Amino acid sequence: MRVQPKGRKEVIPTVSEVKVREGETFESALRRFNKKIKQNGILSEVRRREHYEKPSVRRKRKLLAARKRRVKST
Repeated sequence: MRVQPKGRKEVIPTVSEVKVREGETFESALRRFNKKIKQNGILSEVRRREHYEKPSVRRKRKLLAARKRRVKST
């Protein structure tokens, strides 16, 4: 049994795959794959996890983003 620390979510990785259709070019299959990756948010997740971000820095970034959204909506 796997015990999760408090406040942590378990991330279950999903495998994104694209089956190449009959007569389809590699480029079009790659485009479909990239589109699927963007829709699933995998690329942004990888970039976010590329370097460790301290909790205080994460809070400041979220507060700044919320402030920008508030200013933009008015």
